[in-house]
Amino acid sequence: MTDEKQKSELREWVITLVWASVIAVIIRSFLFQPFNIPSGSMKPTLLVGDYLFVSKYSYGYSRHSLPFSPDLGAGRVWESPPQRGDVVVFKLPADNRTDYIKRLIGLPGDEIMVIDGLLHINGVAVEREVLAPFIDHDAAGRDKPIRRYRETLPNGVSYETLDETDEGLADNVGPYRVPEGHYFMMGDNRDNSTDSRFMRHVGYVPKDNLVGPARVLFFSIDDRVPWWSVWRWPAAIRYSRLLKTVD
Repeated sequence: MTDEKQKSELREWVITLVWASVIAVIIRSFLFQPFNIPSGSMKPTLLVGDYLFVSKYSYGYSRHSLPFSPDLGAGRVWESPPQRGDVVVFKLPADNRTDYIKRLIGLPGDEIMVIDGLLHINGVAVEREVLAPFIDHDAAGRDKPIRRYRETLPNGVSYETLDETDEGLADNVGPYRVPEGHYFMMGDNRDNSTDSRFMRHVGYVPKDNLVGPARVLFFSIDDRVPWWSVWRWPAAIRYSRLLKTVD
């Protein structure tokens, strides 16, 4: 192989790599962003070890739609309002950097209360159906049954929640009046979620902080398996969750 041919092949390889990188950045910035679940605050809907795609275009674009959240001013371009019940990734208002994922419960103007663990929206208790317990695991790996419910919001969106006790830190809170241009977020794992019920930590989420709704689980692996135990990965993959839509 001549030097000219080697240089030509190297140049083509570099060009291909550059274009692939540009396309990947465009897709991640404007279409779909991968996101992994680091905590159990959204159990049973999302589990630690889930990997999903977030739709970047569904609500339009703000500065938080772009990597590193450059200061491009306030507002959203091609804005489309989120729906009650969406599972949303957003930037934590306290620092505008940390990614959080919760369910959108309250719209602007709503009054939100939690009474004895039961969610109330605008003075009406949300419909809640008792389901079979969710089997979690404690620190020693033993089975730990947790109360599970099917909750249905006023717009008909239905999903499962966990509630270990009716006397948790945020089981009797409110009322919260959601300001214009803001949303109220809650985790599905009600007694193990730092969300809008905790005003000093999360509070109301500005619309500009929304990154997008979670859409599809593309991978899931049991978080109890260490990342370096490669030989255990095939048995640890949660195959039933692959390519599952997020409800």
